[in-house]
Amino acid sequence: MANIPADVTELVEGASSGGLPAGAVEGRTDFGEPGFGGAAPPPGHGPHRYIFTVFAVDTERLDVTPENSGAVFGFNLHFHTLAKASIMATFENRG
Repeated sequence: MANIPADVTELVEGASSGGLPAGAVEGRTDFGEPGFGGAAPPPGHGPHRYIFTVFAVDTERLDVTPENSGAVFGFNLHFHTLAKASIMATFENRG
């Protein structure tokens, strides 16, 4: 997700399903389309890590579209990142 306005301080639950802030854009995921697929480790596989990172950038908008992959988003971020912060969560499907 990119181009979240600087004054946005939270995303509502389910934002990926139509509740994005005005101007925000999601790129194509490994599932082949925009949107958050959620935590889905195989049953009995143990805990999986999920890392969420927020970037502060030096521009109001990155030149990305919903058709772009995460690699294109990352390429654009590389040239505009001022700072970033990450949080890691874990989820286990005990099946």
